[in-house]
Amino acid sequence: MNMVKCWQFIVGSIILAVGSQAAAYQEYTVSDGGSIMGTVYLGGQVPKPKGYNLTTLPDPFYCGRISDGQGWRILQPFNVGTGGELREVVVYLEGVEKGKPFDETSTPQVEAKDCLFLPFTMAVRDDKTVTVVNMDPVMHDIQAYETSNLGARVLFNVPLPMNPQHPRNFKDRSDAAMYHKHMAGAPTKQLVNLSKGRRIFVMQCGFHAYMESWGIAVSNPYFARTDDEGRFAITNVPPGTYKLVVWHPYVRTPIEQTITVRPKETMETTLMVQAPTGRLYANEVLEHDYVRYNVTEEAQKEIDPMIQKQRR
Repeated sequence: MNMVKCWQFIVGSIILAVGSQAAAYQEYTVSDGGSIMGTVYLGGQVPKPKGYNLTTLPDPFYCGRISDGQGWRILQPFNVGTGGELREVVVYLEGVEKGKPFDETSTPQVEAKDCLFLPFTMAVRDDKTVTVVNMDPVMHDIQAYETSNLGARVLFNVPLPMNPQHPRNFKDRSDAAMYHKHMAGAPTKQLVNLSKGRRIFVMQCGFHAYMESWGIAVSNPYFARTDDEGRFAITNVPPGTYKLVVWHPYVRTPIEQTITVRPKETMETTLMVQAPTGRLYANEVLEHDYVRYNVTEEAQKEIDPMIQKQRR
């Protein structure tokens, strides 16, 4: 319930209302389409990450393999390169009423890997399925909610089984235990069915609060996610003038740019997302050591990270 209230607070400012029902997108063969290439940057100071105390959450031995070594698992919603490149954000076009067909051969997929949901952001189609796969040797619990300023609504809540061939002894601190081969469990397909006027949903693990993934529903196939260099490409766009939008679930101010696509031409653009300021979430990592829980030295040894020591 606390997380639902947190989402309610966060998305009250970022929810993208679509107003009245738009006309259905029409597919046709685009013979004179153009392309949009671009880079997204984050301006200002990178927001502080989230911090989760591993002594208060289940499964410290496996999920604690990645932590800061002080009993905290860190989740950074803003993936930013050394040059300010903003990674893993969705860029999409609004105002495209007809154009190339959707790719029906692939289904959006989320992986639970090292106690993270990957990718952190994605674009989906309403009334279509999302596949979730567990790559970890621990059980996860998928809780998906559509966001709304009126409150969150449950989309689905299902267990995410692991591959039964995974090793079971998570307390093994030997060299052999340092390596873990991720093995996919049975995939689960879940329908994303958003209420009218809703475009954003969030998925979290009921066992591990630091596992979250966000999705935005798109009405046309002209979208992309930025890569490690903050780059994106949207191709085969019908000539015309559209609105190019950058979406990140924790950026409250819409980032939009009006662009004109010309026949068979490629246009380059740069988009700047101003980093939000202030406290973005209740469990934000603080500058000073502030420990609400009694983490003893013995407890810290138990959750000493075996795979990766995170930095705040």
